[in-house]
Amino acid sequence: MGFLERLSLATFSALQFHFLRFFRQWVAVLASIILFFGAGYFLLAPPQFTGIKTIVIAQGASLRTVAGELADAHVISYPLVLRLLLQGSGEDSHIQAGAYRFDAPENLLLVMHTIITAGYSIPPVRITFPEGATVRDMAARIAEALPSISATDFLASGQPYEGYLFPDTYHFSSSADVSSILRAMRANFTAKTTPLTGEITASGHSLSDAVIMASLLEKEARTSVVRRMISGILWNRLQRGMPLQVDAVFGYIYGRDTYAPSLTDLRVNSPYNTYTHKGLPPGPIDNPGLDSLEAAIHPTPTKYLYYLTDKEGVMHYATTYAAHEANRRKYLQPY
Repeated sequence: MGFLERLSLATFSALQFHFLRFFRQWVAVLASIILFFGAGYFLLAPPQFTGIKTIVIAQGASLRTVAGELADAHVISYPLVLRLLLQGSGEDSHIQAGAYRFDAPENLLLVMHTIITAGYSIPPVRITFPEGATVRDMAARIAEALPSISATDFLASGQPYEGYLFPDTYHFSSSADVSSILRAMRANFTAKTTPLTGEITASGHSLSDAVIMASLLEKEARTSVVRRMISGILWNRLQRGMPLQVDAVFGYIYGRDTYAPSLTDLRVNSPYNTYTHKGLPPGPIDNPGLDSLEAAIHPTPTKYLYYLTDKEGVMHYATTYAAHEANRRKYLQPY
């Protein structure tokens, strides 16, 4: 083979080598482009996304359930891809329960980051329960603030805990349910009343009796001084075997915010009727605050057995029924 022939063969081989290398590189680039755009296709937000989406991930929900709910709401297009990404990254066990709000379409990677970092865009719901609120009152406030909870459901579950749901300001997740709300309020009651355990024991009353008395005081008085005085009067009446004759119970009996019973009301057949039944009512009539609880266990020592509030809100006390009737004629007579 001549020199020129050998040179031509070497040149052809070199060109062939460079062509094959060039071809492989471009194939790799093309494959990367296809893979990139293909992956991007799976990661894109679904075109069906419209409006604002709120997704609630329940505690302990499975990955399949979470991915399915996101897909059903058109937050993601491919639930299987989300599951594979979470499982492949080892983040499938880090999904955070709660309520998530998606205001605009997001790619799948951002959605994935949101649910594993608890990136809530829905702030906790702030609910304040005033002292003396009944479970019925609380149910109405909760249903208004958390539409996913019905007042009927909360009332049914919370009624047995009347008196033991501490009135306070709470911040509940928008995904909160009846059970979690009741647990939080019961735990707060325990935390607030535990420091009073020794004082309750020293008072000679049980926690149950103290809470019932406090619930009456919550409705009967508005200041600490008056609450302690009425507490002394009511304990005096109980000690003497007299009916308490507390008007506030009728609001509880009839489920309304009125405490001016009619003559018919006074005869209603209810164990909460403190005119026809002696002793404390069978349970609290509301959820009292700390001031009323302290008044129940630290009553003002007194010989009074009767009290009334005049039309100006001033309290008047008496030791005998005759004196009490005189106060009624003097301070409650029509103008």
